[in-house]
Parts: sequence; structure tokens; C-alpha cells
Amino acid sequence: MYASRMDDLRHRMADADIDVALITDDDNVYYLTGYYDYLHMDFGRPTILVVHREGRSLLVTPSMELGMAESAARVDHIAPWNDGLGNEWREELPGVVSTAAVIAMEPDRMPPVVSNYLDTLVDANRYRDITPLLAEMRMIKSAQELQLARHAGQVANAMMTAGRAAIRDGVREFEVALATSQAGTRKAAELLATYYDDACMSPNTHFLQIMASGREITKPHHRASTRIMKRGEPVFLCFCGMTNFHRFKLGFDRTFWIGEIADNQQAEVYEIALASQEAALSVLRPGVTAESVHAAYADVIQGAGYDYPFRCGRGTGYSFLEKPQLVFGDKTVLQPGMVLAVDGSVSVANTFRAQVGDSFIITANGYEQITDHPNALGKMIL
Repeated sequence: MYASRMDDLRHRMADADIDVALITDDDNVYYLTGYYDYLHMDFGRPTILVVHREGRSLLVTPSMELGMAESAARVDHIAPWNDGLGNEWREELPGVVSTAAVIAMEPDRMPPVVSNYLDTLVDANRYRDITPLLAEMRMIKSAQELQLARHAGQVANAMMTAGRAAIRDGVREFEVALATSQAGTRKAAELLATYYDDACMSPNTHFLQIMASGREITKPHHRASTRIMKRGEPVFLCFCGMTNFHRFKLGFDRTFWIGEIADNQQAEVYEIALASQEAALSVLRPGVTAESVHAAYADVIQGAGYDYPFRCGRGTGYSFLEKPQLVFGDKTVLQPGMVLAVDGSVSVANTFRAQVGDSFIITANGYEQITDHPNALGKMIL
């Protein structure tokens, strides 16, 4: 799998007249080599994947990660470096770029310390941006990736079911987060043991639970806190960060109420949010543009008198955000094999916010839904 991706990249580099690519984004390094969970820039330790159009691939990574790199990375050569010895991670780069006429990198994702050093070696007119090329490669998922997407959906469903069961009057938000994390981890462990042979891949969920309740409901990325939830309050659960099975990400959201809906306006707003997602799904299929899905969703929200909304959704995969985005201006034509998160949402400033979101695989004739939890208003009252 990784070898075929590397071959694909080299063919694309040849078509774009790129001699060498320097790749530093964690997700792209994993996509091309299978190497993951190494120390990177959070600890000041660059890892750089070097791909020659014609020649061997090279992984520059901290020496403390050498054992893991040798086990996981599908590359031709590994160059370990250590803190304070020689020229550290810089050692290999002058030789890499000296004979290359055209050098591609990820300008928005390369650590400044690396790009600043490269600027001392390479004239600006020799640079190209490899990001669009990699994004195009990753947009259509392989059969193996689609299996990951479906399994990620099972993990997400387990988390949502557990979260729903934990929401009650008198319960603190963080107790819900504990329940979702445990359920997702157990489902992921079951799937890893049954279908996968990477013994190092962790099943544990590792993202702070996004949820909000009561007066905090208008904060879309509020984390689970010690707040005590009460009857009649809305509760928002988002798994767009928590769903990360075997490094494959999805989007998944629901809005609930505890016991009853104390404010009838919230029910009306939720119904519009649900209708906006349904409108998007009525358009979702191969051959349409990404922005047309967003337009259908936005028309429902604006037609009900609410402000123009944020994007309807996005591509997902080994990154939380991939191409395309379901937003005005993205004219990408949807194709079978894409995995997309598609939301419905309405925000009422400082009052209430409702959101419902799921993930889908674009198929030859439409779409396959891979997250599955009730969304009808009556089913959202716990």
C-alpha cells in the first residue's frame, strides 16, 4: 500500500517537473510511509520525509525514534539525528537540495525552523508547493481506506451510544466524556484484534471531548467540564476529534435534551438544522460540485431567517480536514471513494445552537452513511 502511494507520488512529481519533495506534515508522512506517533515539533524535533522523483526515499527523524522508524517506516533509508550532535536534522539537507532544480515542500505545514534553514540553501524560484498534489492523491480513498472509514464509523457509533446513555440530570459533563472514551476504546480494540495486524496501533481515544450543555450550548468547541447538567437543558456531543480509528478521522454530532425541551424555540431551531442537513443530502452524489451541497444546506438556513452558515462539511481521512470542503467557492466535483462529513446547523447568537452531523462515503449512485444514530427531534429527548 505505502509503496504504491510512493510510486503514485513520484509519477505526479514527474508530471509536475518536481525533482525532490520535502514532506513534514505528520499525516502526509504517515500516508506515504506508515510511520506515526514520533516526537515532532511539539518537542522541537523535526521529522522530514525526502522523496526523490528518481531515487531513494529518505526519512530524517530523531535517533530516539530509530527503532520505531525501522519497524514502521516504508522508506529506502533512515537518517537518525540526535540533539546537539553535528548539524542535527540539517545534516542531510544540503546534499538533498544541491542537485535538484525544482524542490517542492508544504509551505503552510513545514515548521518555520526547517523552512528558514532551507531558505539559506535554496533560491525562492526553485520552490514549488507539494500540498495540492498530495491533497489530490488523498481525496479518493482506496478499498483499504474505505474499510477504515466504516470501522471508524462503528467506533463513533459506540461513543455516541455511550454518551447518550450517560447524559442525565445531575451528571457532570466530564462523566459523559469518560463514558464515550471507554466505549470507543473498547470498540476500537475489538476491531483491531479482529481485522488488523499492527500491534503498535493504540485503540485508546485521545482527544478532549467536545460537548456543551445548558448556557454553554452556543460554544461549538467547548470541552467537557465539571458543569452539572440539568433537566430541560440541551446537550451537544461532537466526535469530530474523538473519532480517530487507526488514524482515520470522521465527523459526527448530535444535539440532545434532558427529559424535556424547556424552550420551544430550541425545538424549532433544531428542526431547521435537521432540514438543512437533509437538503444537503438530497444533493450529495457523484458529479455535483462541493459548493452545490453547501448551497442547498445554506438555502434552508437563510430561508428560515438565520445568518449565512459556516461550511456544510469537509473531506476526512487521515487528517481532520481534507479536500474537498463543502463550502461556497469549492468547485471540486464529487467522486466515488470520497469520504465526507456533512452537517446541518443553526446558530442563534448568545441563545442556542443546534447541530447534527454524519459521515458518508460517496458511491457510484449516491452515498453510503457510515455514522448511524437517531436524529429525529423526538428521539433526541432523553
